[in-house]
Order: sequence, then structure tokens, then C-alpha cells
Amino acid sequence: MPKYVIERDIPKIGDVTPEQVIAISQKSCSVLQNLGPTIQWLHSYVTQDKIYCVYIAPNEEMVREHAKQGGFPANRVSEVKLTIDPTSAEA
Repeated sequence: MPKYVIERDIPKIGDVTPEQVIAISQKSCSVLQNLGPTIQWLHSYVTQDKIYCVYIAPNEEMVREHAKQGGFPANRVSEVKLTIDPTSAEA
């Protein structure tokens, strides 16, 4: 199944409170449950003005539907083609 990185532009998201994190996460999980088991949220990285989310989904359209139903921006959706880490240097 393809993996996607979703870039969400959200000004000042880095200042989010713990309560807001819970609410955002619960909303995302609720939408995922409604969309079914073929889409999964793996994790997200929060910077000051963006969230980078990593999802597994059958296609980009399903990722965008999650964003639409959840009321989340999906400014850029990119399919992951390769994962590189320190073990990539090993012959």
C-alpha cells in the first residue's frame, strides 16, 4: 500500500495546547474510522507553522477525502517513493 506525506499549512500550530492536540487527534481518528481500514495515520511532525503527516492509503484521493471530512488543510500530498536512513549506507 502506498505511503504519503501530507503537508498542512497551519499558522502557529507549534503553539498548540495539549487539549488541542487531543481534539485534533480525536477528529482525525473519527474520520479514519468512517473511511475504513484501508487508510491509516502513522504519525505527524509538528513545526511552528506546519504539520507533516504520514499516512498509508490506497491513493491520494482517499488522503484528500480524509482532509476534507476532517476540515484539515492538505496543501501538498506527496507519495513516498523511497525511505533512506543510516542503514542505506551499508553495502
